Amino acid sequence: MQNKLTKLPKKESATVEFKTSFNEEAIETLVAFSNAKGGTVYIGVSDKGKIQGVTVGKESIPNWVNEIKLKTTPQIIVDADVITVDKKTVVALLAPEYPVKPVSTRGRYYKRTGNSNHLLSIDEIANEHLKTINSSWDMYPDTQNSLDDISIEKVNKSMELMRANGITINETAIPFLIKYNLLRENKLTNAAYLLFKNNESIITTIELGRFYDPVTIKDSARTKSDILSQVDEVINYVKKHINLEVIITGEARNTQKWQYPMEAIREIVLNMIIHRDYRSSSDSIVKIFNDKIEFYNPGRLPDTITVKDLLSNNYKSTPRNKKIADFFKDLGLIEKYGSGVQRIIGYFKEEKRPLPEFKNISDGFQVTVFSAEKSKGESKGESKGESKGEILALIKENPKLTIEEIAKKLNMSLSGVEKNIRQLKQLGILNRVGPNKGGYWEVIKSIILE
Repeated sequence: MQNKLTKLPKKESATVEFKTSFNEEAIETLVAFSNAKGGTVYIGVSDKGKIQGVTVGKESIPNWVNEIKLKTTPQIIVDADVITVDKKTVVALLAPEYPVKPVSTRGRYYKRTGNSNHLLSIDEIANEHLKTINSSWDMYPDTQNSLDDISIEKVNKSMELMRANGITINETAIPFLIKYNLLRENKLTNAAYLLFKNNESIITTIELGRFYDPVTIKDSARTKSDILSQVDEVINYVKKHINLEVIITGEARNTQKWQYPMEAIREIVLNMIIHRDYRSSSDSIVKIFNDKIEFYNPGRLPDTITVKDLLSNNYKSTPRNKKIADFFKDLGLIEKYGSGVQRIIGYFKEEKRPLPEFKNISDGFQVTVFSAEKSKGESKGESKGESKGEILALIKENPKLTIEEIAKKLNMSLSGVEKNIRQLKQLGILNRVGPNKGGYWEVIKSIILE
């Protein structure tokens, strides 16, 4: 124990805590530091950073170190240092990051988050242990299901996809599962069940909805199938409810463009399915609005990664489901760990669209994508493609609707409806048969996949 430190930090942080005296709370903080990146507790300083000093006898500090050792599991041994500031004594207790997590005191587990201690839940305790041994939940045996609950046909299909991706697969289905550690001692892993399950189950539920506004639902669906099938199911649902615009180029053939860059949507859906916390009771949710889509997924970012880190690509990828992520990579569905967010942003930049929003929300993570900004002169709720799509949908239901009736049903101006109908006619999508009174509309082709 030497006087190595010459000055004190000015405030508490992720690695600094002030205590006026040595007590149980000080030990809790040392445990929290051990379960994070390490840190120092300064005894003799108020939480505002005011130096009050502490009285220590010859055996005080050795007794504190021994008490910390006895009240922690696994036992942590701290370094102690004495600092004298303005003739007042401060004791610094340093706890390094512990290699085997998590550490507890009196049966409770804490982790340092920001400048406070967070009491870990049972799931978080399990996660900390799995990360320590370089494992994850999806690699552990599924105690509820057996080989009879998965489809060998789906396994064979995955093997063919891997072969097409350049991976040599000579095994039959069962040896293949064993090779990929999806079947261990004749027991399915959690990953194997999620990838190949025969029947629907609530563990993989994804709620899908098309909304007029935050409370009015136009269409809803739900998927509970295996996670490989869900990739296409979710993407197809999104395609069903977004616009496919016809772009006039002046050439012999016009081009078509989705309301959102579909490469980015696919990347978001893949990340949602791969990194979901399947132990959570919450469902994944996709909400499609006129001008945005919200993708919500149970499972927040790891404590060590902020949204800012995510956007700046300043982080180390830590897949929540390591086996699933590895399997998707071998299937050729993802390129490499940790690059998805940058690709998503890149796709939106390339098409000069508003950038997506990423945020932790409730017990999960949400990505929101936005369509192109509304054109000048358009009324609220009358985005370029959405207005045309809704007009066509109404006309398909009732070809005899008048322009006035369409405007009323869609809460649009008469001029707005007339403008959109005129453009639909010019594109060869809509035709009027008969007079204004007594005639009807004929939809020749659609710009919306329904």
